[in-house]
Amino acid sequence: MRTADIRSRFLDFFAARGHTVVPSAPLPTPDPTLLFVNAGMVPFKPYLTGEQAAPWPRATSVQKCLRTLDIEEVGRTTRHGSFFQMNGNFSFGDYFKEEAIAVAWELSVTDREHGGFGLDPDRIWVTVHHSDDEARAVWRRVAGLPEQRIVARGDEDNFWSMGVPGPCGPCSELYYDRGPALGREGGPAVDEDRYMEFWNLVFMQYERGEGTGKSGYPILGELPRRNIDTGMGLERMATLLQDKDNLYEIDETRPVLDRAAELAAVRYGADAPADVRLRVVADHVRTALMLLADGTTPGNEGRGYVLRRILRRAVRAMRQLGFHDPALPELLPVARDCMAPSYPEAAESFARIADQAYGEEDAFRTTLEQGSTVLDTAVAKVKAEGGRTLPGAQAFLLHDTYGFPVDLTLEMAAEQGVEVDRAGFTALMNAQRERARADARARKSGSTADIAALRTVLDAHGPTDWRAWETLTTESRVLVLLGASGWVPAARAGEIVTVILDRSPFYAESGGQDSDAGRLSGSSAEAEVLDVQRPLPGLVAHQVRITAGELAVDDPVVAAVDPEWRLGARQAHSGTHVLHAALREVLGPTALQSGSYNRPGYLRLDFPWRGGLSPAVRGEIEETANRALRRDLPVDVRWMPLPQAKELGALALFDETYGEKVRVVEIGGAWSRELCGGTHVEHASQVGTVALTAESSVGAGMRRLEAAVGIEGFAYLARERDLVSRIAEQLNAPRAELADRVAGLLDRLKAADRENARLKERATAGRAAELAATATDTGRAALVTTVIDGSPDEARALALAVRDRLPAGRAGAAAVATGTGALVLALNEPARDTGLNASTLVKQLLGGRGGGTPDTAQGGGLPADRVTAVLADLPGLLHAG
Repeated sequence: MRTADIRSRFLDFFAARGHTVVPSAPLPTPDPTLLFVNAGMVPFKPYLTGEQAAPWPRATSVQKCLRTLDIEEVGRTTRHGSFFQMNGNFSFGDYFKEEAIAVAWELSVTDREHGGFGLDPDRIWVTVHHSDDEARAVWRRVAGLPEQRIVARGDEDNFWSMGVPGPCGPCSELYYDRGPALGREGGPAVDEDRYMEFWNLVFMQYERGEGTGKSGYPILGELPRRNIDTGMGLERMATLLQDKDNLYEIDETRPVLDRAAELAAVRYGADAPADVRLRVVADHVRTALMLLADGTTPGNEGRGYVLRRILRRAVRAMRQLGFHDPALPELLPVARDCMAPSYPEAAESFARIADQAYGEEDAFRTTLEQGSTVLDTAVAKVKAEGGRTLPGAQAFLLHDTYGFPVDLTLEMAAEQGVEVDRAGFTALMNAQRERARADARARKSGSTADIAALRTVLDAHGPTDWRAWETLTTESRVLVLLGASGWVPAARAGEIVTVILDRSPFYAESGGQDSDAGRLSGSSAEAEVLDVQRPLPGLVAHQVRITAGELAVDDPVVAAVDPEWRLGARQAHSGTHVLHAALREVLGPTALQSGSYNRPGYLRLDFPWRGGLSPAVRGEIEETANRALRRDLPVDVRWMPLPQAKELGALALFDETYGEKVRVVEIGGAWSRELCGGTHVEHASQVGTVALTAESSVGAGMRRLEAAVGIEGFAYLARERDLVSRIAEQLNAPRAELADRVAGLLDRLKAADRENARLKERATAGRAAELAATATDTGRAALVTTVIDGSPDEARALALAVRDRLPAGRAGAAAVATGTGALVLALNEPARDTGLNASTLVKQLLGGRGGGTPDTAQGGGLPADRVTAVLADLPGLLHAG
């Protein structure tokens, strides 16, 4: 059975049993604690924790997941993979333990002709938490499993929590015996290779407190709504149903592995080190494909760095196998064909995916050629001197000069039997970061020494011949190089310096517009432009990082602005003017821009206003801006005397010093007319779109609008469209009816909550009357005690209801405990008149814990097996007073 078929069979099974099919969330997650979705329950986390009400009582999904904490183990064992898919079924306060076990068993053992997976029931073992007698009994009753195939395990294996206070509960895991050829008999406690786990059922029924580890925390009580979270590893089920040894041999990964083996002219299974590398390639190429399909791009930080590392590990593994040509053009299409049946977007977006992946490989192959030679030489020297540790300075040189990631240095050094002084490397990296921060502070504030030095440059060479309004490229000459400690004659690869050119096409940060990005290229050096500022009027300073060679004073260079960056900057700056004009048209002339920032794809605009803007007003502002773009209003730039500009009504927005002539940017003539030194599009339609993404307060009487523009604006709108489509699909409603449908659902939920509360109150009242009739005479007060299967709040409500129904004028007490160790004691007024105190009694019963008022008190933390005994002590305490 193909993996795609297993996936659809799982979803169809649960859909037929009332579960809403929820599409997989993208791998990048908005959860601030995670880079990527790493478990099937992550998209459902707000519903499982109670932060949000679940939109459905039960759901099912096949969620894309990524884990990289043990990425070095990928390929070394056949149990580790970075990308994987998790089949799951979820209940949000609907069904619980018995039904979860029943449906898992049914799907697992039902024959394939009738929609199941057809596993042999005599080869299935399960584990339960050692305290979960209920789960054990359900497995015996539902599945008829014998005792020896129901294995009790402790907290480390069979109790789940998120690692922080919140929901938790016992687990029950399903294992399949793959036969004696793969290990010892005795069940999963003996051998988890032979007995492969394929499904984990989590019964969320408790709330945990603070603590560390898998068991170092208290259980605070029962959850008000018990949930089910299950996870079936799709790759593991494919391994079983395709009768394969491991996840690398199933239909979604083996074709990539086979193609890699063919390219490298090796045979899988013939050589252990080669097998490891082939598995790395199979896993990483598939993982990279799925990350790229979900919009992640290679980079140096966060998600981008994870993707870059995965791609580079795959490329390097192919080189280790002896294949030195570009590998991804041969392997990525194979992975696409494997994954497209389940994820059509992998094929639909393949042109973009391939362009990014192949470009990353080309860049890395150059880096690898240079860095490997340097590393091999350094390792040989360490060994020749009898050492075992590569100095941190050498690892830093590889990183800083050759772009060699330190994790790659660690891996390659380890393969040659050499360690790396990681502490030394980290110290050098921290020092570099601190220098960069200091440089940045100096650039922003301008130290006295720097300003004096730059003034000397200005006096000696005159103003920079600045061409940012005219061109993206100039032939320039290096006038000055300024390092962290002053003038320098030259700068080498890896160094960050300030460069003054005689001529520059780069826009320097000003007027809310970010500085340009680009490069300086000379016959003996390449440099990346990091920042551009105007430390003095007329002088343009470029902060650059030398990426190759050596840059010296008087060197001729070609200064080139990144054209894509400039286009994005022009769209964002013109978009800011358009949004400002739309804002004033809708809100009036007092909504005057008081600050702005724009960079490619993004803009923000601050303006004085009392109170937030309603959705309708925000929509009107956005529509007004986009109507201007649709009309393709002309963008004109004119120079004129300042008085003439003021007479025309041009807006001067900032406390800047203007010369005799000022630059006026008009969009649609008088509709938008502002003094501005930024770069702009030639026609309004070139902005593309203005999509408002946020509106917020930034201080008393000050609001901020944020928007995506250009291609980023369209991407934002596409995501919003897709979200609406998913909601419409889930609700089976036309888009035009979504608002009413959601409002109706909310109304029904509120009504159901009110009805549930009313029914619960009625049930509590009825039970309280029954219990009050069973009160026993302790000699000093009538007493009712009972244990319920409920929450502490439910125990409190019942205790108060019983107390109020005890005979009037007679001293009475009601004690209600929960099976999880919470206790509530309520006394009526005649009992308190005899000197009894509920808070004192609870503390006596619980060894000093708990407390409250003289009439009602509660406490917790009792072991479950002590609840009955503690209640039995209460009559004696009441009698003693």
